[in-house]
Amino acid sequence: MRSGRFLTFVLALAGAHVAPSLAAEAAKDYPSRPIRLIVPNAPGSAVDTLSRIVGTKLSDVIGQQVVMDNRPGAAGIIAMEIAKNASPDGYTLISATTAASTIARLLQKKAAFDPSTDYDYVVQYAETLNVLAVNPSLPIKSVKDLIAYAKSGKTPFNMASAGAGSQSHLSGAYFQQAAKIDSLHVPYKGGGPSVASVVANESQWTLIPAPAAMTHVSAGRLRALAHTLPRPTPLLPNIPPIADTIPGFDYSGWMGFFVPKGTPKAINDKLRAAVVKTMDTPEVKKGMAFQATEIVIKGPAEFRKVVQDSMVQNAKLVKSLGLTAN
Repeated sequence: MRSGRFLTFVLALAGAHVAPSLAAEAAKDYPSRPIRLIVPNAPGSAVDTLSRIVGTKLSDVIGQQVVMDNRPGAAGIIAMEIAKNASPDGYTLISATTAASTIARLLQKKAAFDPSTDYDYVVQYAETLNVLAVNPSLPIKSVKDLIAYAKSGKTPFNMASAGAGSQSHLSGAYFQQAAKIDSLHVPYKGGGPSVASVVANESQWTLIPAPAAMTHVSAGRLRALAHTLPRPTPLLPNIPPIADTIPGFDYSGWMGFFVPKGTPKAINDKLRAAVVKTMDTPEVKKGMAFQATEIVIKGPAEFRKVVQDSMVQNAKLVKSLGLTAN
């Protein structure tokens, strides 16, 4: 009896040593075929553009093609679930974003994923920001001006968003709470129509991703007042953070890579090293700067905290707005 238990112990101990060595051996040959990068947004979107900037150069760095797989729909849920159920072998990555990973599951009952438990974290590689913008015909040239104008009761003074529960809606609501103002929310079907409404002065202000905002700002169709990072950014040297007027204000987004839960650590480590090297290349630095997106590198533990904090912040906002999951 004792010999049987001893044999079981020896076999278990041997297995414990063999499994990591097999994983390490697999990582030596990784990658041996193309890697799929799932993107939760449509081609041409800001998330798609940033993912392509990184993915294209990552192909060169890691020595295998990174193939874009756009899976838009259901606010990102479709993509997140495909990634969750993929084989944990290092050949499936997902571009994880604030909207798809945290906001979508708060507002969609059918969301069958949990960013806390269903994925392994590879790396955060970017911090994204929104720009607070107004129609240039308004006598508003700063955050203080906007707050004063809103409190004056002049109408119309409506806030446009890309839709109820969208990131632009939540960031705008967060700003209104922090500024102690009340502005009618006008949800549109997507970012393009919401921006167009402010350009046409159908709505008067909005918070939108920097790449979309700056095209219109440069053309004089919008006036940029501030951005949502908690600090100044060299990418927008003439636009201050909202935090300069409202101390502590921070509604920045993030982008990074998740892999399916159970992906071997050695492969995850190899992926992370390749992404870090990719982000340090001139091509990627130039591309990210052109998109007004800061390169921010955080490893798995730090990245996990960023996601958790984002989940808490957005859950509070959703609750305060009385939004419910559909």
